[in-house]
Amino acid sequence: MTRVTAGCNCAQNKGRIAMEESAGNTATEQASVEVKIKDLTPQSKRVDVVAKCLEVGEPKDIPGKFGNSRKVAEATIADETGAIILSLWDNQIGTVVKDDVVEIKNGYVSLVRGHMRLNVGKYGTIAKTEKPIDSPSTAVNMSDKEYEQERRRFGGGGGGGGGGGGGRDRRGGYGRDRRDRDSSDSDRPAYMNKGRRRF
Repeated sequence: MTRVTAGCNCAQNKGRIAMEESAGNTATEQASVEVKIKDLTPQSKRVDVVAKCLEVGEPKDIPGKFGNSRKVAEATIADETGAIILSLWDNQIGTVVKDDVVEIKNGYVSLVRGHMRLNVGKYGTIAKTEKPIDSPSTAVNMSDKEYEQERRRFGGGGGGGGGGGGGRDRRGGYGRDRRDRDSSDSDRPAYMNKGRRRF
């Protein structure tokens, strides 16, 4: 019994420590870095990009996870090294028009169906700038290349163990801890029954 309790606590503590470490990392690494479009990768975060807007598409409604929908418009932007699609969300739509030169601060890259999109999150900014982009290049569009999305952060079921209700099992734990518990649903592990004995 003691071994089961210790094992479960270790697994839970390990997860808690990992979460605290990742939270700590995001808090400390706040400085953004100026990057050329050709150097962007699917892992790019906290990037500053100066680019010219070549075109802006029509806004589309995107259904959200919790029933709320958001609007997104895709703009093609380019600097001297290449082009990429910039996702403009909700109140960002309309702030950028064709031929504007924009400065994106603290942006990040996400993958949409395997293709890179540059985003301005809630911690980033986008503003028009007088900085010149003399000859924007469309020879390389970074959004054309398809990348494999090997792992989804919030996949349902069990392996991810991370955010969202989908990863939790009925008893409130995460799927990855199930191996530390009895496999049958009716038998709860001894450490979970301890508190019930007094009732």
